[in-house]
Amino acid sequence: MVEQAGVRARLRAMAGALSHWAEESYQLPYRSTIARAQSDSDDLFMMLVLSESLGVPNPMSYYTLELMPVMYERFHAWHQRMGMDRSPLDHLACC
Repeated sequence: MVEQAGVRARLRAMAGALSHWAEESYQLPYRSTIARAQSDSDDLFMMLVLSESLGVPNPMSYYTLELMPVMYERFHAWHQRMGMDRSPLDHLACC
């Protein structure tokens, strides 16, 4: 009885490892594409939230005001990724 439970546990572990390997090998070619799309979405969202600060009129600025503290934490990485050495905002000096 105990031996059967050990065999079942090993088979379950092997099946889990095989499933993980199959999933990883399927997703491998698409990983960089998905990461690039996620980065583009994050950049667009950052631009929408900070658009009023950057001088672009935003009719939704009242609703995005709550997101500003969250976006300020990510702002330094964002403006460097956009190719700006320094912060483009006068009131936000992160560098």
